[in-house]
Amino acid sequence: MLNRQEKHSPDYARISSATAMSLGLSKGRFYREAKNRCANLLVHYPEGCAANCAYCGLAKKRAGAYGQKTFIMVQWPIFPMDTIIEAINDGPQYMRRTCISMITNGRCRRDTIVMTERLKKETKIPISILISPTVLKVDDLKVMKKSGADKIGIAIDLATPGLFDMYRGKGVSGPHAWEKYWQMAADGIEIFGKRNVGIHLMVGMGETEQQMISIMERSWNIGAVNHLFSFLAEPDSTLENKKQPPWPSYLRVQLARYLIEERSISASSMAFYEDGHIIDFGLPKDDIMEIINLGIPFMTGGCLDEDGEVACNRPFGNCLPGEKQWNYPYLPNEEELNLIKNNIFTISST
Repeated sequence: MLNRQEKHSPDYARISSATAMSLGLSKGRFYREAKNRCANLLVHYPEGCAANCAYCGLAKKRAGAYGQKTFIMVQWPIFPMDTIIEAINDGPQYMRRTCISMITNGRCRRDTIVMTERLKKETKIPISILISPTVLKVDDLKVMKKSGADKIGIAIDLATPGLFDMYRGKGVSGPHAWEKYWQMAADGIEIFGKRNVGIHLMVGMGETEQQMISIMERSWNIGAVNHLFSFLAEPDSTLENKKQPPWPSYLRVQLARYLIEERSISASSMAFYEDGHIIDFGLPKDDIMEIINLGIPFMTGGCLDEDGEVACNRPFGNCLPGEKQWNYPYLPNEEELNLIKNNIFTISST
């Protein structure tokens, strides 16, 4: 039996706790019977990731052994790829996509492609790759598509170049560059096609609502889609004491994303207060309330399945289970919708 130090990709991968539960590889159940519809894999090496993003649980300078570090606040246990593939094939019908998350490691490009080829050959559900642009060239994206991936994600995360540099680049002695990430997004759209690139954006890093809405519009206009996250501090990380963004602010950004992508409302049609918070969504109040009542704007956004429904719904990846969710992995019920309606227009600094 190999010890932990010998377990590495492409023969092994880490999977999220939610994925392990859904595939029957660990015990547990979800709040409100939520369904985790995407098998989330993480490329793994004992030496870990070379980047040092201030908010990331996998950051190089975060204390602790790499194999024990949490990611998005949960453990990612290590399993053989053979076990993962068997579990996907024997797993629940609601599992409708796989996603391989890369890390910043020189070996990751090659091994991600090998893992993609195996999943394409040995499973029947579509494959996404959350890429690490820093270790890739444009030709690598072509190989990834040829290997079987139909979508990619790019975790730009920050809404402005200055915040990106502060938390991912020079500010933390990290290797990532804003221009490289956006160039990879443009290259990915050319190779994978319009709306087959998802740009991850994280609310609560010091940006204004107006800045986040502006970057979402930029993403949508170049042919990508927006996958929204809320900051949630990892213990022992550089930002362990930083609070989540105010819930009403996050709700407003979610609603703005929906209006940009589903109702063709431009940022220039919206109005903002001097501190950047949104005060007019560009539609009459009755229309806005009708859209809020749908509940859909507040559900998790992610890569779609073959039927056009969100597969990567990441249950409770941004918060603890409860009525107040930063991303609902299911359609909010009446009680949850009332809570949203009672809070979304509240202006709060906490």
